[in-house]
Amino acid sequence: QLQLVESGGGLVQPGGSLRLSCAVSGFTLDAYAIGWFRQAPGKEREGASCSCVYNSNTYYADSVKGRFTISRDNAKNTVYLQIDSLKPEDTAVYYCAAGGRSLTPSGYVCYDVGMDYWGKGTLVTVSS
Repeated sequence: QLQLVESGGGLVQPGGSLRLSCAVSGFTLDAYAIGWFRQAPGKEREGASCSCVYNSNTYYADSVKGRFTISRDNAKNTVYLQIDSLKPEDTAVYYCAAGGRSLTPSGYVCYDVGMDYWGKGTLVTVSS
């Protein structure tokens, strides 16, 4: 059974850091692109991933470049999202998902419509 489980969310002060984890089972990380998507309170989930990884290729949305770092540990079948310099506007439920990716002028992007499998999300709250 294919499964993704996020963890690592929590309450953090502005300027702080968190590392989110997405543990996958039922498939290897080489099989799919893994994207992180955000859903801010009261808003719909963003259609484009804030970050996406497939093998050695990574993508970051402009809003998170320089602050987010996506990585993967094949031995642990886990994808990580390191978030630094957190801002209140980063407050959201963060979902990881597995699926395909689309080539855009900005690089390979994971879009929600292309994702086949989803985790249940982990809440990140940035507040003083």
